[in-house]
Amino acid sequence: MTGSSRGLNLALARGLGEAGASSLCRGEALVGPVESVGAMKTKGQLEAEISEAIILFEKEYMGRGPEETKTYLIDDMVLVRLRGVLTPAEKQLAKSGDQVRGRELIKQVRIELLEKARTLLEKIVLDITGQAVKSLHTDISTVTGERIIVFVLDRALPFPKDKPEPAAD
Repeated sequence: MTGSSRGLNLALARGLGEAGASSLCRGEALVGPVESVGAMKTKGQLEAEISEAIILFEKEYMGRGPEETKTYLIDDMVLVRLRGVLTPAEKQLAKSGDQVRGRELIKQVRIELLEKARTLLEKIVLDITGQAVKSLHTDISTVTGERIIVFVLDRALPFPKDKPEPAAD
């Protein structure tokens, strides 16, 4: 299956329809329209939706998806943890004779690729959370093959408290 047809199938499976799927394949959008910006969705549902969108981004834009992805919504931050992101070639480069140089190259290329896709990533987060992204931070470990992406939002996402506050005496 080609990248375009895979993207088309993934977009259709997510319910984006032909127009949304077409946009996905052109790199215009990876998520569909927001349903009342987080008001009806739980924190867990938003975290799962962001994880799915980041996995799709990794597969479509980077050419390979992570082995595991977990998203955490913390106040005004979206923290995405991706495990198993290094390609076999990157693993060999990290183990090569000049490990420092190889690791620096991997980090440099991965950060540059993410910077080129910054607008796309910010749109993913905006479409899902309804909050604009103020800043994006990322790092990758060439030892563990793990990457983190932190999106800082305009403001904290409103979620109902998990437990009621104890009554004051």
